[in-house]
Amino acid sequence: MVALWIAAVGVAAPTAVRAQGAATAATITISGDVPHPVRLTAADLAPLARRTMRASEHGQPEATYEGVPLRDVLERAGVAFGPAMRGHALATYVVCSAPDGYRVVFALAELDSAFNDRTVMLVDRKDGAPLDAHAGPFRIVVPGDARPARWIRQVTACAVEEAPEEKSTSP
Repeated sequence: MVALWIAAVGVAAPTAVRAQGAATAATITISGDVPHPVRLTAADLAPLARRTMRASEHGQPEATYEGVPLRDVLERAGVAFGPAMRGHALATYVVCSAPDGYRVVFALAELDSAFNDRTVMLVDRKDGAPLDAHAGPFRIVVPGDARPARWIRQVTACAVEEAPEEKSTSP
């Protein structure tokens, strides 16, 4: 699909082949406290409902980002949202990481539309084009954050964890 789009706008075939190889190699792993850990490719994410959003970072002009809600990606690993978001689930968080060691954290409830009206996105396109090598192949975009520090580039993994219970200090 990426190769066809690039070829349609007249880019030379070797670039299209490289882009197609990069797209097929792109994966994101969902692990941790999930019913079934998964490694998803761009092809696995293709059937999910895609959304677009406009946002800006670091004083740059607004851009249009396209991808899927992070919630939908986590649901592929069996993470429950909606009415199941109560009790221990409210002490659950997601750590997303990139190969350079950069990590960001989201409370699971932040990703549930019943608790928050913002949609944290896993994007693969910016202004109609695939993300460049510096930002992609996948990136988290968090609309409404005052600073884009959680807009993690080159995200490859998200681990779902439950916060440890506080140990009683009384005798």
